[in-house]
Amino acid sequence: MVSAVPIFYAQVENYISIAVWIFVLVLGAAAFLHCVVQRTDAFPAIGTMSKSVWLALIGGGELLTAISPNLLLGYLGIFSLIAAGIFAVYLLDIRPALRDAVDGHGSW
Repeated sequence: MVSAVPIFYAQVENYISIAVWIFVLVLGAAAFLHCVVQRTDAFPAIGTMSKSVWLALIGGGELLTAISPNLLLGYLGIFSLIAAGIFAVYLLDIRPALRDAVDGHGSW
């Protein structure tokens, strides 16, 4: 029974890595699509980087995440984790501010 544990552990770790990798890819696609449809003048209005910089960051992160298994870095290499951070910052910080700026409804 003890000898079966390392084999089972490797399979579970692989499945979890693949699931998180797919989640990061979907998160990046959602962030990229949201950034594409936003107005260009809304980004300076909220005091953040320009739309083209955000598109480059999100697109580059999505590309590195997509090709990381082919580069023998594993599914969750350091580039995928950095990209997940970029996606999270955009979706959790920039997206709500853009929504408030475009709709005209502030947090007040």
